[in-house]
Amino acid sequence: MTTAAPDSRVPEAVHRRRWAILGVLMLSLLIVVLDNSILNVAIKTISTPAPTGLGATQSELEWAINAYTLVFAGLLFTAGLLGDRLGRKKVLLGGLVVFGAGSALAAFSGSPDQLIAFRALMGLGAAFVMPATLAVLMNVFEREEQPKAIGIWAGGVGLAIAIGPITGGVLLDHFWWGSVFLINVPIVVLALGLMLWLVPDSRDPNPGRIDPIGVVLSVIGLVLLVYGIIKGGQLADFTDATVLTTIGAGLAVLVAFVVFEKRSDHPSIDVTYFKNKVFSAAIGAIGLVFFALMGVTFFSVFYTQSVRGYSPLQTGLLMLPLAAAQLIFAPRARLVVDRFGNRATTTGGMLLIAAMLCAFAALEADTPIWLLEVIFFLMGTGMAHIMTPTSVVIMQALPREKAGSASALSNTFRQVGGALGIAVLGSVLSTAYRSGIESHLGAVPPGVRHTAGESIEATLGVAAKLGPRGDALVGPANDAFLHAMHVTALWGAGVALVGALVVALYLPGRPAERQPGQEEQELVPAGE
Repeated sequence: MTTAAPDSRVPEAVHRRRWAILGVLMLSLLIVVLDNSILNVAIKTISTPAPTGLGATQSELEWAINAYTLVFAGLLFTAGLLGDRLGRKKVLLGGLVVFGAGSALAAFSGSPDQLIAFRALMGLGAAFVMPATLAVLMNVFEREEQPKAIGIWAGGVGLAIAIGPITGGVLLDHFWWGSVFLINVPIVVLALGLMLWLVPDSRDPNPGRIDPIGVVLSVIGLVLLVYGIIKGGQLADFTDATVLTTIGAGLAVLVAFVVFEKRSDHPSIDVTYFKNKVFSAAIGAIGLVFFALMGVTFFSVFYTQSVRGYSPLQTGLLMLPLAAAQLIFAPRARLVVDRFGNRATTTGGMLLIAAMLCAFAALEADTPIWLLEVIFFLMGTGMAHIMTPTSVVIMQALPREKAGSASALSNTFRQVGGALGIAVLGSVLSTAYRSGIESHLGAVPPGVRHTAGESIEATLGVAAKLGPRGDALVGPANDAFLHAMHVTALWGAGVALVGALVVALYLPGRPAERQPGQEEQELVPAGE
């Protein structure tokens, strides 16, 4: 029988079932990540007019994704603090219930606006699930086993990325688009049952106070910033007064948020954490890699389905190498770190992602599909060698009883990076596409010309309604999209190179030793 070490801070009964607990935590994580990976395959179907889809525009699709991520990111700090205060298990259970309810409602949305609203509700539930899973993990594993457990936890992200698109493709082949959300409900029910049975509760003996003003400022600032960026792409004009005003207001509110947090005696974000350059670099790396990755995932679905003609299920299968690489390498990345250090491992991962984004800029309509598979596999490899070491650096930088805060910071930057990636790269894609297709829209009725130029799906939708006259638009639409995809991929590559520079300068060359004051803290049962 395996028992906890003599100097263990984890109760023996919890230590014995730690791997089963990790399995339940990964199931909870799976639901949260699975949702976005399923949606990525379904966005083309949702953009199709009723009854097949909802007829969502590209900007509405971006909001369907970002409504989830912005609420998720904006509430993570509060969710982490509530978990520390009330008990992580209670917060996990509540978050799963809200997420399941939001999923059921999203499945039966009657319009893009309803879908956006219910996706926001799902983000509310997910905000309470994600930080609690990592916080519980830090309280059931000893420090020596934490890197291995976090590696397996990060591999769960790869598993979700693998299962999501394939599951979504199968569902879309046999059911209506809403089934991609309804599938979450039985998984939530299973996770709730296992969690009640296996997972122990824990909390911070000295939790922070809730910071409602900080939460409101962060959410308003992010929403205004992302709205302005998406609006600029939709109008193909970032000098428009509305766009500039909204982006400026968003930045001003975010600056006010930082100033308020700095002066508050109970901040959502303790900005003093960022005085540690290693911590800041690791957090920044997570944000930048998700900026690049989410933007690429957004446009690659249109490349495979609209340009190449693959079905949702085939698209899901094409993304399998991205997930397989994460499943293979995420749990083993700690071995690379042990040998070469955090700096070399993470910088190499960032450079690999940058190179693969450049490779996207070489893809054409007739490029052999196996090249796309190689690109996806190497992107997944790079991501695995970024997420595991940076997650370990972040989680071990703070004391164990602050695990909820550390997890919230990590996941907030992941979600904000992803939301900004979709907004910025989606707007770059939209702007570049419109500039390429505009000269070919002369045969389109003036009333729908602006809408037809917003995305390749909008152009093809208008072309289908024009009958034989619209056939002449298909070729130019494909060419304009490929040009836009190449431009967008190079922007993403530039962001990944910035990330590589940051981690090369500031991450340590070898795994950090335990620092004074970072000794393990005792797990405190919620009832004490």
